[in-house]
Amino acid sequence: MINFVGAGCGAPDLITVRGMRLIEKADVIIYAGSLVNPELLEYAPEHCEIHNSAVMTLDEVIRVMECAETENKMTVRLHTGDPSVYGAIREQMDKLDLLGIPYRVCPGVSSFCGAAAALNAEYTLPDVSQTVILTRMAGRTPVPEREQIRSLAAHHATMVVFLSAGMTKKLSEELIAGGYGPDTPAAIVYKASWPEEKVCRCTVGTLEETAKANGISKTALITVGNFLGDDYSLSKLYDPAFETEFRKASEH
Repeated sequence: MINFVGAGCGAPDLITVRGMRLIEKADVIIYAGSLVNPELLEYAPEHCEIHNSAVMTLDEVIRVMECAETENKMTVRLHTGDPSVYGAIREQMDKLDLLGIPYRVCPGVSSFCGAAAALNAEYTLPDVSQTVILTRMAGRTPVPEREQIRSLAAHHATMVVFLSAGMTKKLSEELIAGGYGPDTPAAIVYKASWPEEKVCRCTVGTLEETAKANGISKTALITVGNFLGDDYSLSKLYDPAFETEFRKASEH
């Protein structure tokens, strides 16, 4: 069995209990060495065979899985954050399907959740934004034309931009071209939940200078939107005049 496990956003105690227990039982671990906190490997048993996928190709990863399966070993494929977000797991699953090798997925705490925690923020504030857009700038990996930053920015929803900390000048230009004002609140969150975590609050117009001033060019999320501001409405759910299945409305 191959277990795709979300390692969480950095801190070793932010992995799920299920994920930790799978690591504790693993015979083989293939981990994303460029992003996954190596402290998580301390949960692995002494006999566990460990591979760093940062120096491997897709076919090499699959060969390790296939070899482990023929030897009746349990493999953990350890991905940063949650495997479903920029995890490149679909291509692995398709190859495993062709080989008839079973697999399961254990979700993890995505870095966009870790960034919100670092900011002490709520992405979905009433009367501000009820939509969160997870996206990235086009780089060596292209982005579909309909998903360009300026097109998404037109919604004025909360945006969390992955894999783009080295392109803040272009990102700022695209956000403004899409309709965000230069003074729209923004924040750069570097290595959320790691010991070296850094939170840099700024605006859409000052993204580039903020990144440069703090020496940030990778391993950071950029959040954009008025959820970072102070104006919002209180939740209807806890309004005394709002009746729910569990509580009658009151006049006081």
